[in-house]
Amino acid sequence: MSGDDDFVNFHQMELDDRILKAISIVGWAKPTLIQEKAIPLLLEGKDVILRARTGSGKTAAFAIPLIQRILNSKSNADEQITSAFVLTPSKELCQQTRQAISQLSSLCGKLIKVVDLSSNDTGAQKHVLSERPDIVISTPGRIVHHLVSGNVDLKKMEVLVIDEADLIFSYGFEKDFKKIVEFLPAIYQAMLVSATITEDVVEMKKIVLHNPVILKLEEPDLVPESQLSHQRILAETNEKPAILSALFKLHLLRGKNVIFVNTVDRCYKLKLFLEQFAVKSCVLNSELPTSIRCHVINQFNQGKYDIIIASDEKMLDDAAGTTSSKKDKESGVSRGIDFQCVSNVLNFDFPLDVSSYIHRAGRTARGTNKGSVLSFVSIRDQAMNDKVEERLKAGYSSEETIIRNYQFKMEEVEAFRYRAHDAWRAITKVAVHEARIKEIKQEIFNSEKLKGFFSDHTRELEVLRHDKPLKTVKIQQHLSTVPDYIVPNSLKRIANSTNKRTRSTHFKKYSLAKAAFESQINNPLSCKRKK
Repeated sequence: MSGDDDFVNFHQMELDDRILKAISIVGWAKPTLIQEKAIPLLLEGKDVILRARTGSGKTAAFAIPLIQRILNSKSNADEQITSAFVLTPSKELCQQTRQAISQLSSLCGKLIKVVDLSSNDTGAQKHVLSERPDIVISTPGRIVHHLVSGNVDLKKMEVLVIDEADLIFSYGFEKDFKKIVEFLPAIYQAMLVSATITEDVVEMKKIVLHNPVILKLEEPDLVPESQLSHQRILAETNEKPAILSALFKLHLLRGKNVIFVNTVDRCYKLKLFLEQFAVKSCVLNSELPTSIRCHVINQFNQGKYDIIIASDEKMLDDAAGTTSSKKDKESGVSRGIDFQCVSNVLNFDFPLDVSSYIHRAGRTARGTNKGSVLSFVSIRDQAMNDKVEERLKAGYSSEETIIRNYQFKMEEVEAFRYRAHDAWRAITKVAVHEARIKEIKQEIFNSEKLKGFFSDHTRELEVLRHDKPLKTVKIQQHLSTVPDYIVPNSLKRIANSTNKRTRSTHFKKYSLAKAAFESQINNPLSCKRKK
């Protein structure tokens, strides 16, 4: 790690003023460690293997020099060419990468054209590709289709970026990747970006890189304990729903939350369960169409809602050696997706391996923000919890316990157990199945053709909220409130202050409505008589 004396800031990297202004608009005061190290090397044209933890700023580390190189080339270019190709394992990452590059090149006018091929409209993509955009972003399967069809030409490509490189082969894209290499030019600059250096990444290195610089920063897989806390609640399967409902209804979890489960069915069951308690949430899994997944993430990042229930079901498929045909293998949840300003990651289902825990935890405490990971650990999960503990101790070079017990007395919220048990039992397999179908039908509202309409009719855009009740289970109204007698004494002050704010809000709305009504009654001329 560089000291303060040799620290290199953005304005010292000989970047174009338009890029520096865009960086300022985004609000980055200084580069992260990986950006400080990687950007100068990439500006020199070197091949680089970039290994850094999730949330460390890897996308900007390759996007900034990529934009700078294109600006340099265009100053004396004779023709429009596709000069850069970015390969990612998931459609969500494609969209996020496009957004990041578009932000950083926003002041370059129409000089830099960026195309994301992750959508399903191949016909429109063919037309866009014929205009030879400067940067093409794609998943392996989609770019292979266009290469074989002759819709895109990479023979004049100057830069190749492979993001989340360790997932390309593990997601089953090995055959597609080797096909892509056949269409690449003999000489180009390459960059592999990865959270871990696996055997698959080493194999890629042999295929696409030439004498690369390997940037493996000496930092733990996760941010320091002062920034990210790890806690657990010892709970068996039948106790988890009661604890979760108590955490939310007693306002013990503040801010934005990502709840992880291990299957798609669990996504919907948990959403339906929280609906019983008037806790709004939305789901994210690989069965949802791309447009819905990306829209969910965008709305969450914009603060439209505070709870996402995400499935990490790919781990189960890998364990069984099979993958459901319904699932989109170009979808990723615990890896790569940039959930912004997440305060808490909840492992409702404990992850099935250590790596999955690390990547789930990486969804919070990004940048300089603080966060927490709270895991429900049953007897069956204890062995994996111990393995995670060992990994964290090694990463933090500590002998002390990292995953501490969450101070939660189950006996104080015993009343929640009965309520939760009834609500959880009411959610049948049929209700879950209907919920899955209903959620997928929402894709029609996310049609690209409707974007213009919704930009002019913002009120109708509320239809697109993904945290709306699915209503496949009968709602028990009494569960939405918490009677004072079941609130633990130690938490009554918090609960009462929250209830007062809620009542105050309702009273204000009632008063405004009443005043408007009385105004119409007292002023008959303001009311139009119906013909």
